[in-house]
Amino acid sequence: MKLSSSLPNSEHYFSFFNTLLPSSFSQMNESNTMRKRQSKDRQESYEDDTNSFEEDSNNGGSSSNKKRRKPLKGIITSLMLLNEQEKRDQEEQNKASSEEKQSLEENHKKKARTMVEYYSNLQDYSTEIEETERIKRKKSRAVAAAVAISAASNGLASKGSGDAKQGTGGQHRRLWVKDRDKKWWDECNHPDYPEEEFKEAFRMSKATFDMICDELHSFIAKEDTTLRNAIPVKQRVAVCIWRLATGEPLRLLSRRFGLGISTCHKLVLEVCSAIRNVLMPKYLQWPDEDSLKKIKNDFESISGIPNVVGSMYTTHIPIIAPKISVAAYFNKRHTERNQKTSYSITVQGVVDPKGVFTDVCIGWPGSMPDDQVLEKSALYQRANGGLLDDVWIVGSSGCPLMDWVLVPYTQQHLTWTQHAFNEKIGEIQKVAKDAFARLKGRWSCLQKRTEVKLQDLPVVLGACCVLHNICEMREEELDPKLNIELVDDETVPEVAIRSVNSMKARDAIAHNLLHHCHAGTGFL
Repeated sequence: MKLSSSLPNSEHYFSFFNTLLPSSFSQMNESNTMRKRQSKDRQESYEDDTNSFEEDSNNGGSSSNKKRRKPLKGIITSLMLLNEQEKRDQEEQNKASSEEKQSLEENHKKKARTMVEYYSNLQDYSTEIEETERIKRKKSRAVAAAVAISAASNGLASKGSGDAKQGTGGQHRRLWVKDRDKKWWDECNHPDYPEEEFKEAFRMSKATFDMICDELHSFIAKEDTTLRNAIPVKQRVAVCIWRLATGEPLRLLSRRFGLGISTCHKLVLEVCSAIRNVLMPKYLQWPDEDSLKKIKNDFESISGIPNVVGSMYTTHIPIIAPKISVAAYFNKRHTERNQKTSYSITVQGVVDPKGVFTDVCIGWPGSMPDDQVLEKSALYQRANGGLLDDVWIVGSSGCPLMDWVLVPYTQQHLTWTQHAFNEKIGEIQKVAKDAFARLKGRWSCLQKRTEVKLQDLPVVLGACCVLHNICEMREEELDPKLNIELVDDETVPEVAIRSVNSMKARDAIAHNLLHHCHAGTGFL
């Protein structure tokens, strides 16, 4: 392709700019010279009239009144002429100024048009060069692809002739299919596979696993095509649950299930997304009125504290240092305790007496304290809207005391009544902490830094919470070997008491516990 040789000449344009200026400047100089000459003539005329008036006034002692009027009349006439002359000069000056302004504007417009034309030509020239380079690259890629196809066809022809010579009449294997070993999964999927071994591998019984597969079947099932057979629903769910249960790297996961690494990663995210969208509205939701009454009674039987509808706890999930906003995810308290740089995101959850999550808030950076995570949660917004009037959610010492959040006393010197209250409220706190310990113990991927990207992590964590609820509701016992000790550093918020009424209510609850002999004596 031939390039245009009419590249804009900048010297031609800048010389043209210089030719536009002298005419306007010469006009300005002539008008200034004329104004100066006229002003000088008026000044000389005024001085002559003034001198004649002074001479007449000096000789006025001996002259008559008639002689006095004549110079005065001349002076008035001169002044009037001067005023008229000044008006005409001002009009001429304004006219000249408007002409000069119009001339300058025309010159500016000519310059602007010239510069726009110059840069437009320059941009066209650059675009033409880029188009030429793009066509060259496209031709080179086409040639390379043609060479590769030719080489591949030659290789296939030679391989086919070799097979014909050997007399093998079997069907040729597709080139894009890689033979992978699926023996492990085929064994697990067999009906005779032991129940205990299946539960140890997938953290749940076969019945629960089948129930999850049935619930998700219509959302994750794929159809077979002429090129390949679709991965069965059970294998899809098994890949996801095994990954969550063990935290096994994707390269080992792909070998175990006989699938590609990218396929396993894609399956994990697809199944987790389906669990969140399909199963979360059914198995993780705020209880209705009848359920709340039962929850209140169960918590009161545990601690003696009335109107408690949930136990709240906040834990941290370790992550790899993100590429953006690193400081926000830096966990200072875990770093100081473990002597190793730690980054994390938070998971805040409210559980019922059985350890089933009724509300979760996932994904806020690990540098945020518990009280700030609470203020960012949807639960906080619903509470401000009146959802939690006249009920309590028991929080840890990292949460503030509010009209709906009940926390233990945190001051240094406590009375017997306050000690007894902290002991009883600690029993409610233990319900949430044990639930989170089972969550992390059952799904080991939450205990170590995962390969999942930060933007996909809330979906995976939400799926873990839903699967935890399903196991808890179906009374799937956790293997004692999987129990872990949960450690989360809590700091007292700067404003520990947000409501005077809640402070009085807490004191009344503490007094009633001790007065009615509900409080224990463990603090002694």
